[in-house]
Amino acid sequence: MSGPAINARAAARPELGGVERWARELVARLPYDVHRPPSALTHAAGHAWEQGLLPLTSARASALLCPANLAPVAARNVVVVIHDAAPLRHPGWYTGVYAAWQRRVLPLIAKRARQVITVSEFSRTELQELLGVDAEVVYGGVDPRFTPAAGGEARGGGEAHEGGGPRGAAGRPYVLCVASHTARKNLRALVPAAEALAREGVALRVAGGHRPQFAAEEGLDALELLGHVPDEDLPALYAGAVAFVLPSVYEGFGLPVLEAMASGTPVVTTNVTALPETAGGAAVLVDPDPEAIRAALLQLLGDRAEQARLRALGLARAAEFTWERTATAVDAIVRRTR
Repeated sequence: MSGPAINARAAARPELGGVERWARELVARLPYDVHRPPSALTHAAGHAWEQGLLPLTSARASALLCPANLAPVAARNVVVVIHDAAPLRHPGWYTGVYAAWQRRVLPLIAKRARQVITVSEFSRTELQELLGVDAEVVYGGVDPRFTPAAGGEARGGGEAHEGGGPRGAAGRPYVLCVASHTARKNLRALVPAAEALAREGVALRVAGGHRPQFAAEEGLDALELLGHVPDEDLPALYAGAVAFVLPSVYEGFGLPVLEAMASGTPVVTTNVTALPETAGGAAVLVDPDPEAIRAALLQLLGDRAEQARLRALGLARAAEFTWERTATAVDAIVRRTR
């Protein structure tokens, strides 16, 4: 019997969503044996590696930590992090094949795992209701790279922002959203805000690409779509924004909210699922409808005092979350369930 191991399939993906961030941060911080597939097997083709080869190569591990929802069903040493139950709650947001796969394997994984971890009290309730498991909650963290200093000194609503970070050809101030182009992110609700902000000389930029397993949203032409942004460019992009918005209708946690707060950027997000829990009173919370989001952003950008208040609250809130704390808590659970 050897020590714990970690499934690094999600950590090897070039994209960087919440599950990939969790996987990368835990792989970097936990002294576990790392099981990483070839790059060609990090997405759908990797199911065979994860379900067939991984249980064999990790069989002697005292525990196999799977930080990104999926785990080998045949393994009996699994501790799995299930971030949310969106494919079960809203299968129409995904391709039919992906939803069917999740519907088949998630109950088996949850039932057979030694322990299920999840990322918020909201997701814990979802997993209890939909999978019948009692998960332990461990919150995610914020990398210290996310700081106001990453974007330079000048900042302000309606003024050209001269700080660092990608600015585009016109160098306009911008509101930032970090989200993949999927139905649950509700990006179409940003279109009226983008049109109104454009009249004020402010862009609405979205960092994140489309993923083939998700149903894509259409009608996003008013948004400045950046596509996949390299991880090393994200801190400056967050810190250079005059505000951050996340219009999601379903989040298991919402790491970009904390990353924006840590960057000193005031946040507008929705009042549904885990987002109020994540925001902790340090963001503007609105219904996930286009008019509410448009009005909240325009009001925020016209109110310097509110921007400063949210900036201070956000920095204090984000300081409560570190990946070191996350890794320590996960490690304690893994070693307790060996």
